[in-house]
Amino acid sequence: MRVAYFDCFAGVAGDMIVGALLDAGLDLPDLERELAKLSVGGYRVTAQKTERNGISGTKFEVVAEDDKTSRTAAEIVKVVEESSLDEDVKRTSVEILMALASAEARIHNASIEQIHLHEVGGIDAIVDVVSSVAGLKLLGVEDVRSSSVHVGTGFIECAHGTLPVPAPATLALLEGVPVFSRGIDSELATPTGAAIIRTLVGPPTGGGFGPMPAMRVEATGYGAGSRDLPLPNLVRVTVGQVDAADITDEVTLIETNIDDMSPEVVGYVCELLLSQGALDVYTTPVFMKKNRPGILLSVLARPADEDAVVATLFEETTTLGVRVGRVRRRKLAREIVDVETRFGPATVKVGRHGGRVASVAPEYERAKAIAVEQRLPLKDVYEEIARAARAVLSEAEGTET
Repeated sequence: MRVAYFDCFAGVAGDMIVGALLDAGLDLPDLERELAKLSVGGYRVTAQKTERNGISGTKFEVVAEDDKTSRTAAEIVKVVEESSLDEDVKRTSVEILMALASAEARIHNASIEQIHLHEVGGIDAIVDVVSSVAGLKLLGVEDVRSSSVHVGTGFIECAHGTLPVPAPATLALLEGVPVFSRGIDSELATPTGAAIIRTLVGPPTGGGFGPMPAMRVEATGYGAGSRDLPLPNLVRVTVGQVDAADITDEVTLIETNIDDMSPEVVGYVCELLLSQGALDVYTTPVFMKKNRPGILLSVLARPADEDAVVATLFEETTTLGVRVGRVRRRKLAREIVDVETRFGPATVKVGRHGGRVASVAPEYERAKAIAVEQRLPLKDVYEEIARAARAVLSEAEGTET
């Protein structure tokens, strides 16, 4: 599996991510052909070699002509959705842009429909997002991972006045992400950079934040920021191959035994925990002391979410205590594949082991919508989508060999 690992030792910004990908071998004309699919013009992109504190890197820049600097979330999403970009690039780009809009709406206590995005509403931010997603695909990257993010300190001036660093929207986007500050008086992590990294690295398809994984390094690139800083103002990306056996991460397992709570409340708590970002929630019937029947409630979560999960369990259940431990997961290499079926387009999650397809799982919501629309059993729709996906994957693998 081909992995991209971002080292955010000097923070992260959208243009720095794209610059790093270009420095690692992404071809600018190929990227420009992808950007030409966007339903907006009036801009051009440049990429120039530069140097930061003695380290060579690439400075990516979007030069806009009479560009709007403020757009609503709906306007931003429309630019991407009306494009001719590949569906998976569209989907991930929209997810990043909506994360930006959601963070701004939360900070300003408003609905997404009411929010006008200023600094991230310009065409440069949209191009940075799409370039990052399309660039990773062009490089054949299947999984994205990242170091902790350096956020900086101090204050910045923006459309809303003077704000502390990291900016409120940036910090909201980095919730659950390991961050640090070494006293650099500058904004190192921008909202756009935070949204890109958080979306690409986070669940369901990301590989997690932490040290660089064991890999066979194929390319390294540095993306340059605009300012001169006491440290090299660069984002580094390392692209390489990770063996299937090396796809591991560490998660927190939080468990509690309960024998005095309504089953309806148990169901509610499970749904609540999942909506709050738990990786998995499940129950197991058990017999407790005095042979009382009960349940073992188990929650898998990112280590950074441990306190939030425990708080929810204490507030929403009758438990008086929980058990917490770390467990190591081994995962299949995963990718999202769009396929055409006799019902129309559908999406499947493909798991690979040793380069071979080991699992094909249709995306539930799309399969459910087809079943309802066509008045068919859901299991039949699942089988049809999986069959179509396996045919496409088999043909692709045959072509490659």
